[in-house]
Amino acid sequence: MNSELQQIPTDSAASTQPNRGRGAWFLLLLALANLMWAGQGSAVKILEGDSSQPDRLGPIAITFLPFYVATLLLVPLLVWRRVQDPRAVRPSRGDWWKFAVAGIGGQIVAQLGMTWGVSRSLASNAAILNLMIPIASAVLASMMLGERLTRLRVACLAVGLVGAYILSLSDARSSAFLEGNYLVGNLLIVAGCFGSSFYNVYCKGLLARFSELDILIFSYVTASLASLPLWAIEPLNWQTLAHLMREQWLAFAFLAVCHYELSMLLFFYVLEHVSVTAASTSLYLVPLFGVPIAMIFAHENVSSTAMFGTAVVLVATIAIMRYDPSAA
Repeated sequence: MNSELQQIPTDSAASTQPNRGRGAWFLLLLALANLMWAGQGSAVKILEGDSSQPDRLGPIAITFLPFYVATLLLVPLLVWRRVQDPRAVRPSRGDWWKFAVAGIGGQIVAQLGMTWGVSRSLASNAAILNLMIPIASAVLASMMLGERLTRLRVACLAVGLVGAYILSLSDARSSAFLEGNYLVGNLLIVAGCFGSSFYNVYCKGLLARFSELDILIFSYVTASLASLPLWAIEPLNWQTLAHLMREQWLAFAFLAVCHYELSMLLFFYVLEHVSVTAASTSLYLVPLFGVPIAMIFAHENVSSTAMFGTAVVLVATIAIMRYDPSAA
């Protein structure tokens, strides 16, 4: 086990009363991050374009082209931070191996698995399978970081899972987990869920020595380099980019700036102050934000069942951010 993972005082605040003001602030930041994550599926579908188009971006291009742009945009921010703080820790060779583990086992598996999986399956299947992320994160945090699965955390995870499932009832009715046409895609989505959970937990351990910005950029750099051989599977036709429509470029920009950058910086900032379990419970907010997004952009009707599920998810998230000692 990495020494960083052993040194994290994950429950050092367990004996203190939570600071409700800070809990509300962390909840707001997590809500903003989840709002950005909620738009990933729509952005991916827009970038895919119409199936009748002769030139379309494949899953590797949709995953990594915005990822590369996000990495390049973050590098100047890292340089500026190093100028402002020359005493910041410089990664050793051993640290770079740890960032490679985070980038490859976390980001590449999470992002490519989710994007490729959705392209070979149904959005409804992805909506259901994504509910695994908070539970998987809580289990991994208990194993890797020694975080305690308190009654409050277990209860909030369970309530959030129930609420998120109620939100997804219509998707559950139309899901096809084991159909032969979708099985490979579903397995890729599951891999993406576990990649996301692993990344969040593993990076919590790295926060002992590095800032959230350091971890994000260094893991992105290693993931970008490690992804280069994947282009042999799906060679890029650069002319395809010239044929992208305005809304596709907007979707590209959203993935690069909001999904890969801002949302992760917000999540890591909160993760530095709260447990992985508490922060991961906020991921139930993704289907919550999917309700207004569907109303505004897809002009979908929202049932009373979905509204009830939204309320349940919100209660579970507020409860753990207000009463969990790690949110103090």
